[in-house]
Amino acid sequence: MEESLEAPPSLEKREWGFILFDDMPKFVMRRHKSFLTRSELIDYVRTSVPAHAYHSAALYERPGAPSMREKGWLGADLIFDLDADHLRNAPTSYNEMLDLVKVETEKLLDFLLDDFGFAEEDVRVVFSGGRGYHIHVRDPQVLDLGSGERREIVDYLSGRGLDINRFISEGQAEGDFGVETAGVIRCSPADSAGWGKRVNRSMITFVEQMRALEEKEAVKVLSSVEGIGRRNAFKFRQSLMRYDILERIRNGESLDLFRGSSKVWKPLIEGYLEEGGVHLGFSRDLESGETDEPVTTDVKRLIRFPLSLHGGTGLRVTPLSVEGLESFEPLRDAVVFGSRPVGVCLRTPFELEMQGESFDLDEGPAELPLYAAVFLTARKVAELGKALD
Repeated sequence: MEESLEAPPSLEKREWGFILFDDMPKFVMRRHKSFLTRSELIDYVRTSVPAHAYHSAALYERPGAPSMREKGWLGADLIFDLDADHLRNAPTSYNEMLDLVKVETEKLLDFLLDDFGFAEEDVRVVFSGGRGYHIHVRDPQVLDLGSGERREIVDYLSGRGLDINRFISEGQAEGDFGVETAGVIRCSPADSAGWGKRVNRSMITFVEQMRALEEKEAVKVLSSVEGIGRRNAFKFRQSLMRYDILERIRNGESLDLFRGSSKVWKPLIEGYLEEGGVHLGFSRDLESGETDEPVTTDVKRLIRFPLSLHGGTGLRVTPLSVEGLESFEPLRDAVVFGSRPVGVCLRTPFELEMQGESFDLDEGPAELPLYAAVFLTARKVAELGKALD
């Protein structure tokens, strides 16, 4: 216990909250607690054995005060909560959900490190122990940001308000009947900053995908985009096979590949802008992560205590470095219980992959490794103590 629990910075200035097993399933939060030392915190956790443990993202003058008004807010970490609940069309498999949220987390990290320039040592990734990840940004420059400023960060990450005209400019183009005014597509070059770089990268990916498909299938995909039509889709697919198309995109050169091609590029770029931001409580996807907007903008939010156990899964709330995220496997690396056989009774059929083992379980009694039994019991899929005869 002493070695495993790692206190957050400025422990004595943070509010703490706990949900005890005795208070479940109502999830009554016992908050407004504070601790002066790590030993004091550990003693409380050891004595109360909470199902869920949280600390504030904020720092306070008096964190144990019984009302928020009395606490004296001093600032707050910048927090992001990425959860499968926020994903559109999220898979039902727990393993697949975790894989998808991990991809979204990596996308969000790219925004934070590249676009905002936060140093890796000021960014901490934490597996929530449930169905996602938390990101803590502890750069001193974000500490004093209020809800409004944090919402502006959310707007940038989500692409809220991005204008298609930033990527399409009116200009002179050579048409079939001489020089005429037309929509000239000039994609931001690959070395652009921010969203320009992301749109360029998305267009490169899209072109590579269309070139890899058989012509008939590619035309079908393009025709499905509103505003393109089959005739333009066929001409557009042919133009994407040009030897220099990828280089033109990377260099930010004109992409008017045939008369009227801007009418094809425009809905494609609009689609990428719609799908390209970080999901912060509403729809975005391709270049994006998923996070919960209220968590980011709430400067008094409680967040799960890293290295505690999640009472809904029995998994460890696991802190990670940015580099460590890539190789992290939650259902292997966040498992803390052993493999001693335990009898359970399942309330419903369930499929699970954990610790490299696959379990295809029917309703009724079963014998499972302790780690799987704890997970299923915590998720209320099974009951302990129903051993096989």
